[in-house]
Amino acid sequence: FATFFSQLPDPAIEDQGKDYIRPILNKYAALCVRCPDYGTRTNTVILVDSEGHVTFTERNMINADVNQWKTSTYEFKLHS
Repeated sequence: FATFFSQLPDPAIEDQGKDYIRPILNKYAALCVRCPDYGTRTNTVILVDSEGHVTFTERNMINADVNQWKTSTYEFKLHS
């Protein structure tokens, strides 16, 4: 799915069965997906400033429970 959705919006794909496919594409291309047997379980943000300082923050779902998340943050400097 990741490769497919990273190419959106693609008019050739969106024009195929507009009334059927658009609601599906919107649901799976959302920032946070919630569907039976499929959905977002991890969010990652990576920030890099002009001096090479990196902040890596990740949020992971715990035990497939949408109400329980663990957030971890790591900071480091890139070597030049």
